[in-house]
Amino acid sequence: MSKIVILGAGISGHVAATHLRRKLSKKHEVVVVSPNSNYQWIPSNIWVGIGRMKSEKILFPLAPLYKRKGIQFKQAKAISFFPEGDKTEEKPYVLSEYVVGENKGSQEKVTYDYLINATGPKLNFEATEGLIPGKNKAYSVCTYTHADHAWEGLRKVIEEMKAGKKAKILIGTGHAKSTCQGAAFEYILNVEKELRRHNVRDMAEVTWISNEYQLGDFGMDGMLLSYGSLTMKSHEMIEMIFEDRDIKWILGAGVNKIEDGVAHYENLEGEQKSETYDFAMLIPSFSGHGFKAYDKNENDITGKLFKGFMIVDADYTSKPYEEWSVKDWPETYQNPNYKNIFAPGIAFAPPHAISKPRKSKNGTDICPAPPRTGMPSGITAKIVADNIIDSIKNGKETLNHKGSLGNMGAACIASAGFGMTTGSGVSITTYPIVPDYEKYPKTQGRQLGKTFGDIGLAGHWLKLALHYAFIYKAKMKPFWWLIPE
Repeated sequence: MSKIVILGAGISGHVAATHLRRKLSKKHEVVVVSPNSNYQWIPSNIWVGIGRMKSEKILFPLAPLYKRKGIQFKQAKAISFFPEGDKTEEKPYVLSEYVVGENKGSQEKVTYDYLINATGPKLNFEATEGLIPGKNKAYSVCTYTHADHAWEGLRKVIEEMKAGKKAKILIGTGHAKSTCQGAAFEYILNVEKELRRHNVRDMAEVTWISNEYQLGDFGMDGMLLSYGSLTMKSHEMIEMIFEDRDIKWILGAGVNKIEDGVAHYENLEGEQKSETYDFAMLIPSFSGHGFKAYDKNENDITGKLFKGFMIVDADYTSKPYEEWSVKDWPETYQNPNYKNIFAPGIAFAPPHAISKPRKSKNGTDICPAPPRTGMPSGITAKIVADNIIDSIKNGKETLNHKGSLGNMGAACIASAGFGMTTGSGVSITTYPIVPDYEKYPKTQGRQLGKTFGDIGLAGHWLKLALHYAFIYKAKMKPFWWLIPE
């Protein structure tokens, strides 16, 4: 009998747990450890943040589902890792602390045969002084509670505009090394659409602020894509979208301090500047959770497991940007020092940035971190689950399932406004996620035909259909596994 422990119940953790439970007999234990009581479909937070969808429509409680399906659930947070056990516990374990109920505050050694670290990122708001969700007129849509608060703030500003007060709206990234530009991009387009729906667009100045060097970088070094019969660079496409909606933009901006209605930032020229606002939504930087790891004698071995995020089968050798390659990226998401530990999704440490690293004239790093959210999180989680399943069934390590972000495609349907007849979506598909400049040297490292963009109402319908499909899938309803990651 094997015991598989999954840390985290977001997209990666939940995908791994559901596939493990479906394919393994009940003699094997599947245990999920997460401090969150609910599963949330994060891509729909955007609509919660504009008041077009209630937060209860994008979440459901985990405990009842897991109980029905035979998955053990511990509402607890991971504290530290003991991959060799300790002097009193032979098996490897994760020290966890319960966060609710009669056991709140108590700790447990959760032992395992296989461990999947799917803890995702820490939302590192404190890395930017004053960037606190709901404070200083600045908000977030990273969680459903954040999105609820963002709508409260936005609604207040809309009411003020209806009363005749002009407003400045600032949306983008809130740190020099933030990732997840895509979520901010969706939100600014949806906010702009809502301003028009409420007939206050002429009262608002809407500005995009980002650490990107160019629009449409998205932490992926931009892309050359097919757009109808044209071939277009992603920055040209996003410029077209912003110009059409009269959205201004500030690029190469490392936001470093937030005051009430003022965002301070450094640009690539090394200038210290500021932008005032009446409402802001700024994505924080993502970081590892600061976990510690110890050997059986309780010596610190954190460096064997973590470099911020978890170390996996990537090439972390320090190299000049020009020498980085798709070959550096992991394929199995297995820790090289402890072969029974895996980290899919955002939990693994990327070997390098995808966008070209840039520094300001003061030496400050101002460039997006590599994205690993959404579709790649689900795909890598399934790869890990399938390898563990095969290893258990074969009685030996089996790693036949592989998938690098350097040979994996991703589809992103970015909402550009809610509405069954008036909505819009920006559909961008890219292959591969990490550009392969050797294989596709003339098309910015990506394959044309598999890298394309489109804008229109159909994108909104598809985004909405995916919302319902993935909630259905996450609830493990009949034939849920037929819906791809």
